[in-house]
Amino acid sequence: MTQLTVLGCGLMGAPMARRLLAAGFSVTAWNRTRAKAQALESAGALVAESPAQAVAQADIVITMLEHGKVVEEVLFGLAADSAVAGLKPGALVIDMSSILPEQAREHARCLALVGAASLDAPVSGGTVGAQAGTLAIMAGGLAEDFERARPVFAALGRPVHVGPAGSGQLAKLANQMIVGITLGAVAEALLLAERGGADPARVREALRGGFAESRILEVHGQRMVDGDFTKRGSLAIQLKDLNNALHTATGMGFDAPITQRLAALYADAASHGFDQLDQSGVFCELQRRQKP
Repeated sequence: MTQLTVLGCGLMGAPMARRLLAAGFSVTAWNRTRAKAQALESAGALVAESPAQAVAQADIVITMLEHGKVVEEVLFGLAADSAVAGLKPGALVIDMSSILPEQAREHARCLALVGAASLDAPVSGGTVGAQAGTLAIMAGGLAEDFERARPVFAALGRPVHVGPAGSGQLAKLANQMIVGITLGAVAEALLLAERGGADPARVREALRGGFAESRILEVHGQRMVDGDFTKRGSLAIQLKDLNNALHTATGMGFDAPITQRLAALYADAASHGFDQLDQSGVFCELQRRQKP
């Protein structure tokens, strides 16, 4: 049986680990806050005290962590407790966090030096997709490593191999650009409709099925109509991803004016205390800007 380890058992990592356990995989879990990993024990997971201990028997290691610096620390920066200190020769490390493409490429280089294979395979679909096993999985790395990971990915969603190391993170940035920009468009449109006297819930219903249809209009538009901004995926992380997209674009000499404007909007939202809301909470910032 393939032995899996999940490093990071937060909003996304925990439901993903549960999906893997339900699919019959043996899973060892580790989290900086131990209680989050312990919550998986009832589903059959083993809990480790350190990344090194967690990966000692693993054929495949999945990381789902907050950002690139945390991934680097967990993989390489904890001395004897780091994941690389405990990796078996030939283990496959799949980073499903959202980090910079340049970080993903550097992590792949460092893992190769210790005899480990790697993929960068960030996801889209939020906690709903993680729970349902319907995540969009964008994988960068070698084709043979992607094929090795395919049975694991099958329990989590729909995987696509998009290119060499770092390409998965490029695809995720493209995804987050589209998501962030569309969230802003849906929020602004619904607020305009409301200001003009239309029922925003009915406007959303009327738009469904036309050219404006999207998962954002379907899911996040409903949250905006309901005023439900409970965090599923945070506005702060959406801002981080847009800033990562701009950082990457600058390094490539690529002009991204639309993303730049939307990143400024999300930054304003964060500065006004909306950073711990769901990313649909950009609605709150646009609502705040409206004159009486």
